[in-house]
Amino acid sequence: MAAASSTTGTAILAAVIISLAGVATTVDARFRAMQWTPAHATFYGDETASETMGGACGYGNLYASGYGTDTAALSTTLFKDGYGCGTCYQMRCVGTASCYRGSPVITVTATNLCPPNWAEDSNAGGWCNPPRTHFDLSKPAFMKMADWHAGIVPVMYRRVPCVRSGGLRFALQGNPYWLLAYVMNVAGAGDVGDMWVKAGGGGGWVRMSHNWGASYQAFAQLGGQELSFKVTSYTTGQTILAAGVTPANWCFGLTYQARVNFS
Repeated sequence: MAAASSTTGTAILAAVIISLAGVATTVDARFRAMQWTPAHATFYGDETASETMGGACGYGNLYASGYGTDTAALSTTLFKDGYGCGTCYQMRCVGTASCYRGSPVITVTATNLCPPNWAEDSNAGGWCNPPRTHFDLSKPAFMKMADWHAGIVPVMYRRVPCVRSGGLRFALQGNPYWLLAYVMNVAGAGDVGDMWVKAGGGGGWVRMSHNWGASYQAFAQLGGQELSFKVTSYTTGQTILAAGVTPANWCFGLTYQARVNFS
């Protein structure tokens, strides 16, 4: 199964991560694990997971962005036009001799899209065709729960809170008139549903529009001033304020880290 790939943001994520200030602004809105649900899982790429780097969420090098190889490409139903990026799932192989003894539970992060294959039947090759809920895992992740020779296995899965170290990360790209921010290292529900940016200490908040994957954009001149962000979780609706994330001399191509994250 070949998942969609993208090199957008790869250069960004090779940059130095700069950590500055931020504060939380909302009451507790913790995301909690959901119910176990049946689905199926395949894998793409080889043991190196090189084919999983990049991806439709725009995280670039998954080692540099902190996700590693425990990742999944989601079917369209779960990907939700990119709003599913960064979500976390537990799953275990069930009901087949290809499952490892004890049905070990693995945890993966959504970093890519598994596109539909309309040339194949949904039950015979078109595994990611809507309305199927399907996971196309990295091969290293798949091999933690089942024999890879099986190709496809039934699983039980549930969405779980994402556990992250440190604050939200903002990888910045664009030009003097356009800011594109990739949001990474999102804890809690793991997803982003809305975002605002403010330049300097004064002025108002500029609402950013969803570009694709985990990226948001603003058509504004924001250079030469420190940037603050407000980020809302797509699932919980919780909003947190990351104040003074960048210095005034911030640059495109760098990733800046706040001191706040979702719970």
